[in-house]
Amino acid sequence: MTETKASLILASSSPRRRELLQNLGIAFEILTSDVDETTAPELSPEDVVKELSLRKAAAISDRLTEGIVLGSDTIVVLNGQILGKPVDESDAFRMLSMLQGQEHTVYSGVALIDAATKRSEVSFSHTQVKIRPLSKVEIESYIATREPMDKAGSYAIQGIGATIVEGIKGDYFTVVGLPLCLTANMLSRFGIVIL
Repeated sequence: MTETKASLILASSSPRRRELLQNLGIAFEILTSDVDETTAPELSPEDVVKELSLRKAAAISDRLTEGIVLGSDTIVVLNGQILGKPVDESDAFRMLSMLQGQEHTVYSGVALIDAATKRSEVSFSHTQVKIRPLSKVEIESYIATREPMDKAGSYAIQGIGATIVEGIKGDYFTVVGLPLCLTANMLSRFGIVIL
């Protein structure tokens, strides 16, 4: 008797999420979901990442008849304010100026939908991140690398941005954009077992 493995579809164009999933050694394909990412202002950060993750997964699963669709979303929250991706260099400078010397929280949501049955599960993880004090010149130099330009909160912990992160409390991969322990646990309930 042959065992059939559920196929996994990543509903994201993020190279970081692709790399993290590849590191788990599971086969998957990528179908990019282009969804409206606006949310109601009264939503908590947890609900924002859960809603957006589910929205991304649903946009792909609605087009499929089989497979497990994985959607994910990450936001940076400082003093209750959500910091998304910067619109330009001055926006990146504004965000990094706010974050420097401060602790903030990164939230990553994970949603899975079985395209055949429409069964879904959604959860999230959060991690505290402390950015060291930065000078104006350091912020400008970091922005000049272009790394901050497509990242929530205008920094990447897995890149040059690691040099501005003083410490974290929680899951590193939540900050990168896909909490792997949470994702693996959720995938196992959909028949995709990592270990």
